[in-house]
Amino acid sequence: MSLWFKRFVAAIFLGGQVIVHILKGKFNYPNIVEQMALVGPESLLIALITSTTIGMVFTIQVAREFINIGAGQVVGGVLSLALTRELAPVLTAVVLAGRVGSAFAAEIGTMKVSEQIDALYILKTDPVDYLVIPRVVACCVMLPLLTILSIVTGMLGGLLVATSIFGMHGRVFLDSARNFLDGWDLCSAPIKAICFGALIAIIGCSWGLTTTGGAKGVGQSTTTAVVTSLLAIFISNFFLSWIMFQGSGSAVSKAL
Repeated sequence: MSLWFKRFVAAIFLGGQVIVHILKGKFNYPNIVEQMALVGPESLLIALITSTTIGMVFTIQVAREFINIGAGQVVGGVLSLALTRELAPVLTAVVLAGRVGSAFAAEIGTMKVSEQIDALYILKTDPVDYLVIPRVVACCVMLPLLTILSIVTGMLGGLLVATSIFGMHGRVFLDSARNFLDGWDLCSAPIKAICFGALIAIIGCSWGLTTTGGAKGVGQSTTTAVVTSLLAIFISNFFLSWIMFQGSGSAVSKAL
């Protein structure tokens, strides 16, 4: 626990360094493009499959109950709210934490134990500029895009289930979603995604930079980085949701 706490404090300091370096405009553009390809296109398929199945499962569970109480016309709206406010940003971030956050920790951890990080210092290259900032920028740019695509595919999955299984009219489903959503709902998902992306990248890089103990240490850092990223996503999601939607009122009453 003491080691985890020290590494968590190191991650906080690393986050501060990242902010300072970004404000100074220290960007390694080739590395940023390379990391964006890793975070975005290579993670797209698994993110879309996840969101589609979640939208389908959510619709199965919600539509049955709402149709029984005569409120089947609001199923699309409820799904759209769930996807934009919570499901799409959180689940896409979870997918990225497992796939990309672990890769960051493993790659940088291997560089650390093999003394490649020390070689960067000898070459007068700051590891924060060369390794960390490209990964943070890539996650903060690509995760919102993946989240938006996840919302779209999640709605399509829900629409497919609603029309094919429950016999709902597609226009009713989509009109409900349009009536329930407002501009702030559509903005909240990318904002959350940016925060989650920064957390995933900083935690993964920090755990990699503090790796010790050879191959065994790399494995431990990778596992702990993913677990810590997931905890950070869930905890920060609570506070972000509380801040964003504390006074937003009832979407159902506004739609009806």
